[in-house]
Amino acid sequence: MNAPRSPRPESLAAALGLARGALSEAAGRSRPRLELRGPLAFTLGRVHELCGPARRTLAAIVAGALEGPVLWMRPARERDRLNPEGLAPLAGPERFIFADILRAEDALWCLEETLRSGLVPLVVAELPAPPGLTPVRRLQLAAEAGAAEEGGVPPLGLLLTPGDGGAPGVESRWWMAPCHRPGRDLWRLELRRARGGAPPTVLALERHRRRLTLRPWIEADGHAATERLPRRSGTA
Repeated sequence: MNAPRSPRPESLAAALGLARGALSEAAGRSRPRLELRGPLAFTLGRVHELCGPARRTLAAIVAGALEGPVLWMRPARERDRLNPEGLAPLAGPERFIFADILRAEDALWCLEETLRSGLVPLVVAELPAPPGLTPVRRLQLAAEAGAAEEGGVPPLGLLLTPGDGGAPGVESRWWMAPCHRPGRDLWRLELRRARGGAPPTVLALERHRRRLTLRPWIEADGHAATERLPRRSGTA
């Protein structure tokens, strides 16, 4: 995919007031974390699950907060494709390597081997259904091995699953859906599972004039869900 000729807009990660690739060491833990804002954070060297209608958008936001290439695997029969122009405000399209995979088993194998190499900072796999516990455990071990590679980077693995997800053994599970209204870009973001027992969290992710804000969800935000935009090819 070629990058748009026009200058890339400010990334959403930068709009959050973050330095690209900003990492921190979690208290009492050796694994670094990619912290966006508040509870929106991802432990590196681990595999996480993103689900819901706007899971691709959330994955693109994560990509914008990291440096380096992104390997994105998707079902070969999937008609929807990410639009480079729609992707540009989130992360540079030139960083993405897309691979069309026929079978979910092949996507999991490719994800495992890429994580184990420690050469790609972010690996994304779109799956038709949540994988079982055994494949997820293999992925977690591969991510840990990749993080231990000399000269490598702690890789981040993202499983994109439809609906409410439900892959066992993931480090965290985030669900996101668009709740747009005229002149307002709004998403409902939920932390539904977190290793270590963090409580479920419901947040409002909003973009206004190229600035992204994250705050607790309030009842008034729910009115935006009554008239959702029709699904189109690209990010939601």
